[in-house]
Amino acid sequence: MEEKKVFGDTNYEAEGEKILTTYDNAYRDMMMDIRVYKYKGHAWMNFIYEEEETAILLLKGEVTFDCEEIHQTVSRESVFTEGPWALHFCAGTQARVTIEEEAEILVQRTHNDNQFPPKLYSPADAPWGMSTTGKFGNVANRSVNTILDHDIAPWSNMVLGEVMNRPGNWSGYLPHRHPQPETYYFLFDRPEGFGASFVGDQVFKSVNGSFSAIPGGELHPQAVAPGFRMYTCWMIRHLPDDPWLQTDRCEDEAYTWLHEYEPKMENPQGVQQKGE
Repeated sequence: MEEKKVFGDTNYEAEGEKILTTYDNAYRDMMMDIRVYKYKGHAWMNFIYEEEETAILLLKGEVTFDCEEIHQTVSRESVFTEGPWALHFCAGTQARVTIEEEAEILVQRTHNDNQFPPKLYSPADAPWGMSTTGKFGNVANRSVNTILDHDIAPWSNMVLGEVMNRPGNWSGYLPHRHPQPETYYFLFDRPEGFGASFVGDQVFKSVNGSFSAIPGGELHPQAVAPGFRMYTCWMIRHLPDDPWLQTDRCEDEAYTWLHEYEPKMENPQGVQQKGE
């Protein structure tokens, strides 16, 4: 079996599939199967898993979702300009995604015996909200939406949401941890964009299409370089009898003093200022 890893930057296979985490690859601690699919031209995909719930998130393009009573065509120009559409359904349910021209989707799955009706979440169901604005020197500003969590879908074993980082800003800040495993999938508004992903004491250069697989209990702040916006799809697997909750702050006590910190701009000794 492959040695366990926490960072990845995989390519699309010839058929347009990019495999991130599975139950038995190097990222098996995530307890989820996560893949991204990119298609050009007319195509369709059927999804049905006898033991897994599934969420299908539209990242880009136009698709038609068919699942029981749901039949709807939706579009998203970009994760940087529009909110999410996501189809969520339980084990044993069949869904079809039809692509007419070009689309990119992320598919998140995990084991779940609970039965529930399918639901198509729209941008109105998961509005973007600002987080940590003005704190920590005003460099941890981000927008967040939550598509699925324990409050929204208590029958689910997954959390699914999105984060948008402003250029040069941090997210997942203050440094925090929680016992549930989490996966981040990164996209940038320019192909040369980059950032830094921290998992414990390990640091990874996050680039377009890369990901972090964060084992439970590890600190995991993120940052993006100035000049670029960074999109992160964040996915958490609830643990048995221990779901991840929005109220679980789990901030590392070594950094909580920063909540009261007000940075002061000081002139380094001996540095001449303009006009002096």
